[in-house]
Amino acid sequence: MSEPLELSVTRYIDAPREQAWRAWIDRLTDWWAPKPWTTEIVEHDMRPGGRSALVMRGPDANGNASESAMEGVFLEVDPARRVVFTNAFKAGWIPQDPFMIGLFGFADEGSGTRYTAAARHWTEEAYRQHLAMGFDQGWNVVADQFKAIAEGLA
Repeated sequence: MSEPLELSVTRYIDAPREQAWRAWIDRLTDWWAPKPWTTEIVEHDMRPGGRSALVMRGPDANGNASESAMEGVFLEVDPARRVVFTNAFKAGWIPQDPFMIGLFGFADEGSGTRYTAAARHWTEEAYRQHLAMGFDQGWNVVADQFKAIAEGLA
């Protein structure tokens, strides 16, 4: 396996970059998790070192209620261009078992925006675990949800 151990999805969004960014920021709870899952923002301090804490809720494979908490810190925030976060730390730079670094990019493309969402992993084991968890299906569904919201924000 070649470095980096990265999984990614990309979409062309038929909307200006600033509009896509507004959807990413203002409507995150509407697209972050595949429906019927929901997302609660516990804290989203979008600055380097700021806390990122979300809780996703939805049915598990058996239809039972399930909850998945995500805690990390933002490493880079360049509004309407790039956001990078990791779950290797909790707020205050408290280490925790790392799983990934999330990278989200917004680039001008014609009259629209090229959106890229990626996950980089420290180990091949984590990379394969993310694939087994349904990365391809889940992150593609989420990218489609994001695209629909971003394009509808006129």
